[in-house]
Amino acid sequence: MFDLAIIGAGPVGLFATQFANLHNLKTATFEALDSAGGQVQMLFPNKNIQDIPTYSSIKGNQLVKKLKDNISEPVIVNNKIQMIEKKNDYFLLNNTYKAKTVLLTTGLGAFHPKKLPAKFDNEHIHYFMPDAQIYQNKIATVLGGGDSALDWAIELAQYCKEVNLIHRRNEFRGLESNLKTLQTLKNVKILTPYLPKDINVVDNLIQLQLKGVGNNDSSMIETNDIFVAYGYKSDNRLLKKWGLTLNQEGILVDRSMATNISGIYAAGDNVSYPGRVPMIALGFGEAQIAISNIMAKLFPEKKITLHSTSI
Repeated sequence: MFDLAIIGAGPVGLFATQFANLHNLKTATFEALDSAGGQVQMLFPNKNIQDIPTYSSIKGNQLVKKLKDNISEPVIVNNKIQMIEKKNDYFLLNNTYKAKTVLLTTGLGAFHPKKLPAKFDNEHIHYFMPDAQIYQNKIATVLGGGDSALDWAIELAQYCKEVNLIHRRNEFRGLESNLKTLQTLKNVKILTPYLPKDINVVDNLIQLQLKGVGNNDSSMIETNDIFVAYGYKSDNRLLKKWGLTLNQEGILVDRSMATNISGIYAAGDNVSYPGRVPMIALGFGEAQIAISNIMAKLFPEKKITLHSTSI
C-alpha cells in the first residue's frame, strides 16, 4: 500500500517524486515510456531550456538527470497505468498496485508521432532524435516546420556535413530566431514548399522524391537519414475513462490541484485552470501544492512543514 502513486515521469513527475520523498511519503512513480524524462528527454534532450529557476540555461537531458539524481526510489518505467479503480479508502491501479492517493503528472498524455505513409517505412527514417552526434559527417534531412524541426536541424548541423530542411509551406511555425540561425549556416539547405512523394534506396543512400505544394515542381535529394517532425498525437482517452472532468486544455483542478475525484490530484501541462501557462517551472510549483494538500489529507493530525528552510 503506497501513500501516493505518481503517474507520469516527465520533469514535473520526477520533481513531484523528489518532493514526496522529502516528506517521507511512500511513493511509486509510473512511466509508460521505457525511460523517465517525458517529452523533454524523448524530443528535446539537447535543447537549451532557459526558464528553469537557478539555471540561465540547461539542456533537457541534463535537467532530467539532475531530477533523477535526487530520487531515492527507482521510477517504474515501461509500465502504463491503464486502469484506476476507486475502492473505499484507496485506489487500485492495473489490478496490482494500491495507493491511498494519486497524482497525475502525465503532461500532454501518451504521445505518438505523426508518421509518414507506410511506403516510407525504412530503418533510416526516425521520429525521435536523442543524440545528434550519432550522425556525424552524414547527410540528414528534417521534415517539418515547427519548433521540433528547427531544433533538430540546428543540432544536426553541428555534426552533419549537410542538413536539408523541408517544409510544405514557405512560412515556418517555429521560433523565428532559430530559423534565422539556420539560414546563416552554410551546411543547411532549406527547401520549401515541398512534401515527400516517394523514396528509393541506392547504395545505402536514400533518394527522396519531393513534390511541390501548389505547383508542379519536383525535386530529388539524397540523404542518409530522415527525421520526421510532423508533431505528435496525444491520447487522453484514459483520463475520460477514469471519470475525470476535462476541458479542451486538460484536467480541471481547484486551487489545491485536486480533481473532481476525491484523492486524485494533477499537476503540470495536463491541468487546466484560468490563467495557466505551460511552463515546467510552474508545474514544479503545482506539484508542491498538490503534495502539501495530499499530506494534509493523509495525516490531518500532523503539523505539515510548508517552508523548505524548516525541513
